[in-house]
Amino acid sequence: MRRLIALLAVTGMTLLGLVGPAARATTPGKNGRIVFSADLGLGGEIYTIQRDGTGLHQLTELDGNAFHPDWSPDGTKIAFWLEDQSLYVMNADGSDLTAVAAQGGQVSFTPDGEHLVYECAGGACGADGIFLMSADGSDAPGLRLSTNPFVQEGDSDPQVSPDGQTVTFVRHKVDGELQALFAVDIDGNNVRKLTPYTLEVGIKHDWAPDGEHIVITTNADYPNGLNPNIATIEPDGSDLDPLTNFHRGAVGAFAGSYSPDGNWIVFRLQDPDRETFKLVKMHPDGSDLTVIARLPFSPRFIDWGSQPAA
Repeated sequence: MRRLIALLAVTGMTLLGLVGPAARATTPGKNGRIVFSADLGLGGEIYTIQRDGTGLHQLTELDGNAFHPDWSPDGTKIAFWLEDQSLYVMNADGSDLTAVAAQGGQVSFTPDGEHLVYECAGGACGADGIFLMSADGSDAPGLRLSTNPFVQEGDSDPQVSPDGQTVTFVRHKVDGELQALFAVDIDGNNVRKLTPYTLEVGIKHDWAPDGEHIVITTNADYPNGLNPNIATIEPDGSDLDPLTNFHRGAVGAFAGSYSPDGNWIVFRLQDPDRETFKLVKMHPDGSDLTVIARLPFSPRFIDWGSQPAA
């Protein structure tokens, strides 16, 4: 799989502007719509669905592959990556589509909604890594937070902790075979590995709203290894807690995100042998597994958004 994939000098004032606002802690929100990307055969597009599985709605119709949607904290905007083209931000209903960076990859909002963290490589970005920039792209490519040391590989799926102090991301060592979860401080210091490469974490992961846990996918070298399953870890990488235990056939569970109120984890459950795909939720302890929707396609990069204020 192709990986998308300069250090930007910043003044002290600019750096303070980047790390200061993002340090505000988030509070649990009301559960709104769920967003994901899916490819029905003509390229990836962005969709949303109600939390009860009704109201499936296609937001984009673009020339290319639209991937990795991420809700703004207030549930009013969605950022996403149009493969080989640009980073975009749009309103929750798909209107006001705006390119915020001419290049980039998987993208997420910071907890204050004022910045984006994203993967970038080539051009003004140089070597593949994670960058932090203003949500309007005015300072693109922004501040470099990481650099992947493995040639032809990337750092992907950046996610910011609820207190705005830590960025986690998946580092690829051997594409599709060796992937580990890493963390870095919001100013680009203190890069550290949270999981071993042998755990084969999936690209999509998410922080609990209280900042106490991170949900991940284990054994994501699919379908060549063990069945993918959902687990959580603590922010320092300790206390791996498996939440699902699928082991028959090619059934796999792939992490999406926590609900804004922290009471649920939404994920994809699929069986490619039977060509079945389900959007599923469960409590963070693995209990009360509930199917939200059965879908004719694979929902990927799932993110549960907040209900916008009236």
